[in-house]
Amino acid sequence: MRQAQPPGGEGAAKRRAAHSHPLLAGLSSKTLERLAIYEALLRKWQRVINLVGETTLDDIWIRHFADSLQVAAAAPDARRWVDLGSGGGFPGLVTAIRHADDPRASVHLIESDHRKCAFLREVSRETGAPTVIHCGRIEAVAPHIATVVDAVSARALAPLPTLLSYAGKFIENGAIGVFSKGQQAEAELTDSGAADTYLITTLASQTSSSARIIIVKRRPEPLSSPR
Repeated sequence: MRQAQPPGGEGAAKRRAAHSHPLLAGLSSKTLERLAIYEALLRKWQRVINLVGETTLDDIWIRHFADSLQVAAAAPDARRWVDLGSGGGFPGLVTAIRHADDPRASVHLIESDHRKCAFLREVSRETGAPTVIHCGRIEAVAPHIATVVDAVSARALAPLPTLLSYAGKFIENGAIGVFSKGQQAEAELTDSGAADTYLITTLASQTSSSARIIIVKRRPEPLSSPR
């Protein structure tokens, strides 16, 4: 794992302040070092490819790292993940970094943009994150992931019905769906009718008052009536 060279000055001060956030405060020094490498590479690649919104660059540790860490925290026992539409690596690559020292950990990152896939590969290589990167469209890749997984994630990717069409295979096989959604989360839950098919709970976001984490589980099989 290479040594990080994150920005100094005001950026360094904001990074130190961010480390006191509840989602970051308990991380090991090694995990923080890996995230610092991630930050440095993201800033480098951002000059040539749009990985995150420009206005969020000064708040990477909260807007992107802490925001992603709450996804892993919502399924604390999960080590085998599929991340849909990984983009710049949020939340899936952060999940992989969070569990990088656990030999059971493996995170499948699905992303269709070849340049973003190259970025994900570089960050994974430099941090030692346990990822498997699939460069292709979700609907083409996901059906062919045969590995048993514990959880499936996505952040601000698509309306809930679309997410469930991608993730349904994994959830039906016992995985937990953990989806970061914006202020339309409650309306999507009402309109989708997903609660008729799945067990759904919501958690308040720890990084945005208007966001929610939607937890989706398969419904248990009904008990057979005695004959």
